Amino acid sequence: MSDSLVIPCPHCNGLNRIPASRLKDQPKCGRCKAAVLLDTPFELTQGDYPSQIKGDLPLLVDVWADWCGPCKSFAPVFEQAAAQLQGRCRLAKLDSQANPQLSTQLGIRSIPSLILFKNGREVARQSGALPLVQLLSWLNAHGI
Repeated sequence: MSDSLVIPCPHCNGLNRIPASRLKDQPKCGRCKAAVLLDTPFELTQGDYPSQIKGDLPLLVDVWADWCGPCKSFAPVFEQAAAQLQGRCRLAKLDSQANPQLSTQLGIRSIPSLILFKNGREVARQSGALPLVQLLSWLNAHGI
């Protein structure tokens, strides 16, 4: 890991350079002063997507919809994962109904779907809800 990481703010999309040794110190965004590393998933939209996939900290996206039963049952698991992975991986939720163009662009065929991005590129994809242990194991297999 390098001396510092570039991490997009989940609130304003501003890029922040944060020393790796300070990731656990609840860093604030230089632009909007909000927390950069959250212990809960943040909402991802079409407009945020280009900025949020950038950066040195991986981004795990849960593609979901309000009408989807498995999506709703997976939501608490995703919340728990966000708390456990704070500072190692950022977690975001993409509402496929509110962002149909991005869902199509990402090739979403079923929900829930998980997409893992590293350095602006998709590196892994998983369809279906997972128990927390299996989700963490899947992420561990991809270096998280």
